[in-house]
Amino acid sequence: MDFKLFKEMLKRIFFVIFTAAVLACHAAPKPQPIVEGVTNVKPDEQQQLVIKEVVNLIESYNYKKIQVNDSISSLILDKYIKALDQGRNYFLASDIKEFEKYRFTLDDDFKNGDLSAPFYIYNVYAKRLNEYFTYSLASIKTKFDFNQNDTYVYDREKMPWATSAATLNDTWKKRVKYELVNLNLTGTAEAKNVETLTKRYQNLQSQTSKTNNQDVFQILMDAFTESIDPHTNYFNPSNAVAFNEDMSRSFEGIGARLQLENEVVKISEIIAGGPAFKGKQLSAGDRIIAVAQGDGEFVDVVGWRLDNTVSKIKGPAGTKVRLKVIPVGKEMSSKAVIIEMVREKIILQDQSAKKKVKTINTNGKAYKIGVISLPAFYADFKAANAGDKNYKSTTRDVRLLIDTLKNKDKVDAIVMDLRGNGGGSLVEAISLTGLFIDKGPVVQVKDLRGKIEVDEDQNTGVSWDGPFGVIVDRLSASASEIFAGAIQDYGRGIIMGSQTYGKGTVQSSIDLNKLVNPSMLQRVASLVTKNKTTGTSPASANPADINLGQINLTMAKFYRVAGSSTQHKGVTPDVVFPSVYPMDKIGEDTEPSALPWDVIASSTFKPVANLTAVKAGLIKNSEQRVNSSLDFKYLKQDIADLKKRDAEVSVPLNEAKLKAERDAQEAKTLARQNDLRALRGLPAVKKGDKVTKQDTFDFIEDESLKVMGDFMQQSGSYVMNLGSF
Repeated sequence: MDFKLFKEMLKRIFFVIFTAAVLACHAAPKPQPIVEGVTNVKPDEQQQLVIKEVVNLIESYNYKKIQVNDSISSLILDKYIKALDQGRNYFLASDIKEFEKYRFTLDDDFKNGDLSAPFYIYNVYAKRLNEYFTYSLASIKTKFDFNQNDTYVYDREKMPWATSAATLNDTWKKRVKYELVNLNLTGTAEAKNVETLTKRYQNLQSQTSKTNNQDVFQILMDAFTESIDPHTNYFNPSNAVAFNEDMSRSFEGIGARLQLENEVVKISEIIAGGPAFKGKQLSAGDRIIAVAQGDGEFVDVVGWRLDNTVSKIKGPAGTKVRLKVIPVGKEMSSKAVIIEMVREKIILQDQSAKKKVKTINTNGKAYKIGVISLPAFYADFKAANAGDKNYKSTTRDVRLLIDTLKNKDKVDAIVMDLRGNGGGSLVEAISLTGLFIDKGPVVQVKDLRGKIEVDEDQNTGVSWDGPFGVIVDRLSASASEIFAGAIQDYGRGIIMGSQTYGKGTVQSSIDLNKLVNPSMLQRVASLVTKNKTTGTSPASANPADINLGQINLTMAKFYRVAGSSTQHKGVTPDVVFPSVYPMDKIGEDTEPSALPWDVIASSTFKPVANLTAVKAGLIKNSEQRVNSSLDFKYLKQDIADLKKRDAEVSVPLNEAKLKAERDAQEAKTLARQNDLRALRGLPAVKKGDKVTKQDTFDFIEDESLKVMGDFMQQSGSYVMNLGSF
């Protein structure tokens, strides 16, 4: 969808609003109450400005045309408290009673840039959390009786808030006991378990103490935007970077994945093709203790937050970074090795489209089927806008895969696997559809003014004109639903799997910095005070150091070419399998603030085939296989077990009883595993044996390929009305 003109209008209006917000006399933020016993986290001036402008954007341009009022304020408070303490294990009833005074004032506070109330609530939470860690560390030394028949209630969400610290102390003490029971069941010595758990809680306490105002602001903004609709999201600066890297499937750095372990950053994986991979100087398990930019001084990063260390290691392609590293297997007291690398642009191939070829036999005839797994609809917009003709995108990657499958692998059919694909670029969904249909509408988009735009594939010809199928599941959403819906409406292929998520809204990503005049950023920069709050960087008068973050604003709703919205209902497959995921827990129809389903007029499009008659036979054959399948039988049992476990809120603390339950579950799982291995001609495994990746079996994919085999046989000489590529 082309929002160019609309965005230009938005920029002009937003600039007026923003300038007025900065210059006008607003009610000054109220003094933030101080919480004794913890370092109080406070908002900064740029966050106060961001909250005002996000309110303006939502009230002016969100598709729901909603006003931030007392009702929204009440929702925000509930969501914010739930985000901090969903299990009701930290706050006391007295805390919740005190927070009630903010129930109908947050809307007005936000319009004035006043964040004192939510930050105060967070600081109360931080105090309770610190009390919990302190009490738990003391409780670890308790001599517990693991033969008692007591229980640990880990989920108090539906219970009243605790009226005293003593009540929660009992909960926390039982959690410690539960964790010790779990460690005992691994067979390690009790003294070692006490040491392990002590280090675990000390590390948790240390990392929690590093929470900064950006973290708190993000939690608050999540509660705010979720109160509006499920897919309007604000991203603080670091989260905005992560979002855009995920969208482009690339980043600039050394090509290593990092994790935090005992206050030290450890390399968990080396990414193929990056500087770390090509240099062969780093290995998984190496620990990074200091970082230097170019030939500059080293900065010690032990004890830092992971995201802060990552930001030091990442940087523009072509720049140099030096690392002090303790190699894997060496003691931390060992002499560090200095490694120098030049950063590059890293392409995340493991998160991009991939192909494989599978052969199936249907009634004595062998068919080769190419399976393309697509994890998201991605595109490197930054590279594309810079004029890079080889920028990375879903459509480019898939087109190359199709070319190989068609000309080298000589497949009979292709299946697009969209399971777990949460969407991404709308433009890519349209262009990808164009690889399988010859010109025509792909999706209809209705904006907040009610104007309907029909977005088309305008490229003549197709990349693949043979039998085609699409696999979806409950986690297939947004762009996945556009693609699957178009393929279904055109009769271009068979959709298999379970009902999709139901996200039928369009978000526009808005970099808040780009909507602000540079002189305004200069003024904001001069307002930010040095080291005012936990985790803020030293202030600078340089506006380039001010980052207001990004908002993905719901500005439109999309519809299938036949007129039906995918919102709320998603796409129902032609051949339906039992869902691996709980349908009543996951999906747009489980979101209270979701927009409703509706229908608009069909666009003018010409289906390539009518598959109604073919589908009836496919459904019948698949149902017979599913009903007699041991895999699907166990899946249905797992779904029933999951519903049963979902209703549970406690676990036993009797070690013998818990061990018996675990042993019974492990025996059941092992017996199932060996039943399925015997079915596939594989040898049985014993308890503790490792199962190789080659031994795993994707029964959803297997049934989908069998459906495709039936499709090719039942459709016979069926030829679609497609152009050639």
